[in-house]
Amino acid sequence: MGIATLQRNFAGREELVAAVFTPRVRAYADAADRALEEPDPWVGFCGYIEHVAALQCEDQGLAVVLNTTFPASAELEAHRRRAMRGFTRLVRRAKEAGALRPDFSPHDLPLLLLANAGVVMGSGSDADKASRRLIAFILRACAVADDEPLPTGPPARSLLRSLDPPLPPTSRR
Repeated sequence: MGIATLQRNFAGREELVAAVFTPRVRAYADAADRALEEPDPWVGFCGYIEHVAALQCEDQGLAVVLNTTFPASAELEAHRRRAMRGFTRLVRRAKEAGALRPDFSPHDLPLLLLANAGVVMGSGSDADKASRRLIAFILRACAVADDEPLPTGPPARSLLRSLDPPLPPTSRR
């Protein structure tokens, strides 16, 4: 497909990205719904985190999209919000079951996604193995077995802001 065809069919980069990635973000949200069907809340929580990490390994473009907001794409953002609502329920269920450490927050998800995306993008052909190991470390750290409190993280608003698309170089001052 040529650049002229892209320009005729899409108003800009964000519209193109939304067209390509909305089905993948929908699958990301669907995975949260499936994880909520798991009878064991800890298994559902872990399964979801592992699945999302695998999605990032399979598609590095998706790894970037999951760490960026697209305010102009209502459908893509609706799927992202649905995924977050599902993840919030997963967190609540796992805490209520006594399996997830009490200081874990649903707003820690961007940290997990950013960490895994960095590992995926930086580990080349070993991305899958490196990602699985990172996620195993993270999940063990999330388990209730360790009762030492986590250090305070950045405010949730700051983490969510990290998902905003970067400003073009000419707009920075």
